[in-house]
Amino acid sequence: MKKSLLALSLLLSVTFVAEAQKKKIEKKFDEKAAIADLTYLTSDELKGREPSYPEMALAYDYIAMQLEDAGAKPVPGADGYFQNIPFRLSSPPSKGKITIGDSTYSQGGNLLVLDGESLSGTFELVDVGFGTPSDFEGKDLTGKIAVSSVGAPDKMNPADLFSLGSEKTENAKKQGAVALIERFNIPSIPWQLIANYLNRDQMGIDKGESSKLPYIWVKDLSNTLPEQIAAGNDKSAVLEIEGKTNKAVEGKNVVAWIEGTDKNLKNEYVMLSAHYDHVGIGRPDESGDSIYNGTRDNAIGTVAVMNAAKFFANNPPKRSILLALWTAEEKGLLGSRYFAENPLVPLNQIIYNLNIDGAGYNDTSIITVIGLGRTTGDELITEAVEDFGLKALADPAPEQGLYDRSDNVNFAKEGIPAPTFSLGFTAFDDEINKYYHKAADEVDSVDLDYVTLYWKSYILAAQKIADAAEQPKWVAGDKYEDAGKKLYGDKE
Repeated sequence: MKKSLLALSLLLSVTFVAEAQKKKIEKKFDEKAAIADLTYLTSDELKGREPSYPEMALAYDYIAMQLEDAGAKPVPGADGYFQNIPFRLSSPPSKGKITIGDSTYSQGGNLLVLDGESLSGTFELVDVGFGTPSDFEGKDLTGKIAVSSVGAPDKMNPADLFSLGSEKTENAKKQGAVALIERFNIPSIPWQLIANYLNRDQMGIDKGESSKLPYIWVKDLSNTLPEQIAAGNDKSAVLEIEGKTNKAVEGKNVVAWIEGTDKNLKNEYVMLSAHYDHVGIGRPDESGDSIYNGTRDNAIGTVAVMNAAKFFANNPPKRSILLALWTAEEKGLLGSRYFAENPLVPLNQIIYNLNIDGAGYNDTSIITVIGLGRTTGDELITEAVEDFGLKALADPAPEQGLYDRSDNVNFAKEGIPAPTFSLGFTAFDDEINKYYHKAADEVDSVDLDYVTLYWKSYILAAQKIADAAEQPKWVAGDKYEDAGKKLYGDKE
């Protein structure tokens, strides 16, 4: 009888606390101010928040001002509320041609020069497999061209292709190579789609001398190039890469933090993140509008993190809150990747990343959580969503590989449990595609009552995770479980 009464008492206590948290969020949440933030970030004045546009400064200055006004503190080691990132904007060459034996590759057709400087001449080819660190080890590539396959055997999603390419160019440069050619041999991804997308200015993180190395993709779906090199038939290539231009662009992640209240748990951080960039100006729609304002992707997410800052600055949870607004997600998850590689807070102190991103919604009764079912924090997210009358849904389109296409993956790779909190969708249907990366994605096209519930449930989910007695972990068997154990050691 005593045990039953104790269990009932605990249940009532938990229910009371949850209801009190929800009521506090509802009372403190300033819907008009949130919509004003959303309206400004999606205004034509910001030109679609493209990271290379000068108008991007309007976005990051506004976000930083809001975090400062809320009472969030600068992160030690940052430049005020900014983490500065040296970006490099690399244009296609005026002439791009490679001749290998009887084969000719031309820019925009079966060749893409993605980065680096102009280079002409005849150079020996050396096959380096997938271009892993061990593939480069011990090889003298002085004055030669390294040739690898794109990606790695278990890393073939778009984000991996570019991040690994950056690593490979560094290793190729260290071994004395004059260029890196990657063979694009993924039949499931149409080459023409890739060529159309990448035969334009490309943004990357400037890594000094290695960024000067020509980085090239050639179409080789039949995998003939390594066979030709191995047979000794095509041991060299004639390069004609002319008219390459590269421009330095300063990028800025916006970062801040709020100290937790528990004397022990405050040394752990729950990172709340969203990318604030979008795709800028594109093809005009039927109305003539060419500014892609990016309301759903991802101004709504940006405002969610800004409003979490406003709430937690005055109502801090037990753990500390790390607020991170990433730049250049649309350029290949670059801002979050830079932070993961250059963390301002030790990664093993970040115990959870509740990322927020999305393409749009087609069901206002749900919130879709990409990664639901993969961490022990799932129940807390589900509870928070249900407290606001919604239902949490796991990824309905796993074939899209969404988990590995948003900023959360840069932290999941390091071992940090990191789901993405998305607007409710049940499929990538016409309703999603109507607005995704389109000029039609304006504030007046969204259901603001639903968006407000979305914002509030995000804050409550963060509250529950930051106050949880136990640190959330990866579920057993998840592909990032081992990374989590390595990162947290005995804690994991």
